[in-house]
Amino acid sequence: MNSPIFLAAVAAIAGAFALVQPHLGPFWQSLLINILMYTALATAWALFSGPTRYVSLATAAFFGLGAYTMAFLGEAMPLPMVYLSAAVIGAVVAAIVGLSTLRLSGVYFVIFTFGLAELIRQLVTWAEAKFGGTVGRFVFVPVSPTDIYFMLIAACVAVFALGWWVQRSRLGWALRAIGEDETVARHAGIDVTRAKVLLFSLSASVMSVVGCIMAPRWTYIDATIAFNPIISFQVLIMALLGGAARLYGPVLGVVPLAILFELLQANFPNHFSILLGAVFLAVVYLVPRGVAGLLEKRR
Repeated sequence: MNSPIFLAAVAAIAGAFALVQPHLGPFWQSLLINILMYTALATAWALFSGPTRYVSLATAAFFGLGAYTMAFLGEAMPLPMVYLSAAVIGAVVAAIVGLSTLRLSGVYFVIFTFGLAELIRQLVTWAEAKFGGTVGRFVFVPVSPTDIYFMLIAACVAVFALGWWVQRSRLGWALRAIGEDETVARHAGIDVTRAKVLLFSLSASVMSVVGCIMAPRWTYIDATIAFNPIISFQVLIMALLGGAARLYGPVLGVVPLAILFELLQANFPNHFSILLGAVFLAVVYLVPRGVAGLLEKRR
């Protein structure tokens, strides 16, 4: 999709979401908030994992850091500064982790990123019990569901703009070369570590901001809610279904799966993890290149 058409489509869809908001009931607004949240998260995930082909399960780690940033700073700082703090915290943690772990690849990287989310969850739980005397925090900030809705629209526009810029930058070319063959990219003079860490940090900062935006929706959060590993798996499945190789791809997976997962959680809460695994297997075996790949193949 060429640039003018893509940018016009993003602006038109964002405008449509904004225009329909006054006509939405609580249920539909909640559903669209869910879709917008996963659109931002899945697109941010694909920014890094799409070109490099590194499968990350660290989404919940950065999302949770953003949520706890709001819980700790929401009443002490102006909200714009809280969102900025969440972006910085996510980027710094990702840079520190990335410098030591992005030398891994394949299944080792997948396992590490999953363990990272669990490690941070356990550390937060321990710190709250040790120093706060309790586990969990109330989030009392003047943010309504309507505010969250519009902030998520802005987050989606921002991540698409970031992805558009990355794809046309030297960084984007470097990452695509890394995805094709990292050894060849290194011998071609590309600073592989720097490129991977930079985009991993950008992706993580978006995820942290989304977590920060979403935190007031729950009023009360604890480590189990904020660092829920199901978030990582849902983002992965949505991005794979839509097609992580294209910037617009994850959206094609978010819309149907966000609705499907809502139905499954409502009707089969005790079996949701099993059904999530079944959906993942179906996506991998039936649509390995994603919906975006199928559409391009048909053309």
